Amino acid sequence: MLVARRLRTPLVIGLCGAAVAFDGYDLVVYGTTVSALMDEWGIGPAEAGRLASSALVGMLLGSLLAGSLADRLGRRRTLIGGLTAFSLLTAACAAAQNPDTFMVLRFLTGLGLGAVLPAATALTIEYAPAHRRNLTYMAMQSGYAVGGILASALAIGLVEDAGWRVMYVIGAAPLVLVVPLALRYLPESVEHLVGRGRLDEARALAARLGRTVPEPPPSTGHAGVRALFTGGLARRTLLFWTAAFAALLLVYGMNTWLPELMREAGYPLGSALSFLLVFNLGSIVGSLLAGRLADRVGSTYVVVGAFALGALCVALLSVRGPVALTYVLVAVSGFGAIGTMNMLNAHVTRSYPVPARATGIGWSLGVGRLGGILGPSVGGLLLASDAGIGWSFALFAAVAAVGAVAVSLAPPAPRAAATRPTTEPTADRPAPAGTAHEARCPTARTAE
Repeated sequence: MLVARRLRTPLVIGLCGAAVAFDGYDLVVYGTTVSALMDEWGIGPAEAGRLASSALVGMLLGSLLAGSLADRLGRRRTLIGGLTAFSLLTAACAAAQNPDTFMVLRFLTGLGLGAVLPAATALTIEYAPAHRRNLTYMAMQSGYAVGGILASALAIGLVEDAGWRVMYVIGAAPLVLVVPLALRYLPESVEHLVGRGRLDEARALAARLGRTVPEPPPSTGHAGVRALFTGGLARRTLLFWTAAFAALLLVYGMNTWLPELMREAGYPLGSALSFLLVFNLGSIVGSLLAGRLADRVGSTYVVVGAFALGALCVALLSVRGPVALTYVLVAVSGFGAIGTMNMLNAHVTRSYPVPARATGIGWSLGVGRLGGILGPSVGGLLLASDAGIGWSFALFAAVAAVGAVAVSLAPPAPRAAATRPTTEPTADRPAPAGTAHEARCPTARTAE
């Protein structure tokens, strides 16, 4: 049983990471094709920004719905359904013949995309080893940047020669590579089954996975958005929403417009796309280092520091310097944007009691999508206004600074959420393996 348990945990994390990787591919694919779309359809930066935002509007609605659906219907079903939907719709974008059709398809794609991350986050936090939760989550979430790197690398060799449509056809790959494996191997959340009163199913699944069945949580009614504003969580929730808004504005704004900004700075298309690749690669390396650090010192300090570092490096990009230094600044900016959002997701998820986890991260991401919607649109408007690339970088840097302030002001998680038998240690005070916490909390050691 111990062998099965050790094999099952990496498999769950790997499947969640693979799903998130194609989420990341879809995030970056528009940025790699925006120049080609503008040339083919004769549209300007402002309209191109609105096209980018259409997918984010769908993601906003998808996140808000999926968080609650995952807490009610299950993490597994929500993740697989969202993955299937956005794969089909991403491929359909390749057939669009005009901006209006493309916008509708991107909106529908966003609905499916919005369902994936809340479910993957909740499953990963549950199945990750208790003393390495931040590191494990960051490793899973690094799939986001892996997908972005894949999109950037493929675009360098494909967009100019094969056209932009092939990039969206590739977006259907999860239907072949991930969905069949998830249908066969991805388990449901034991905590979800217990929370829904499906104890027999929970015991059978726990026995198969070598896990201990947690005690049912105290009844608090269904885990709707009202649960995020009770028990002393209201201020924390609002500040998390502010931080998510800032993080996603930075992520989507930079991923959409970084190639075009670098072209405006005088780099050719191939070099401009390579900056996007480095932006995402930097987020992977930084995220893994930050996850390890967060397990030692607590995630609040790491999230605030990452936001601040991102603000500094993005601001410095407005000053033309040696190419090597520019690449370093872009890489660190990638960590300050995508890496910070990854850490924030783990921090938010672990700050809510188990029954409200997917709702908490779903609404945080949903509200954050407003920032994601605004990022491409504002970036496009700034480029269209001929204000200069310096103003675009200054805006993104200021947004990162707002995120740092919001996280630093968030109060500690309520004690009840940290000590209740069915929850884990707080994000700021992770409990190492073998502590007294494990004796009180069976779920703290079940995934190791």
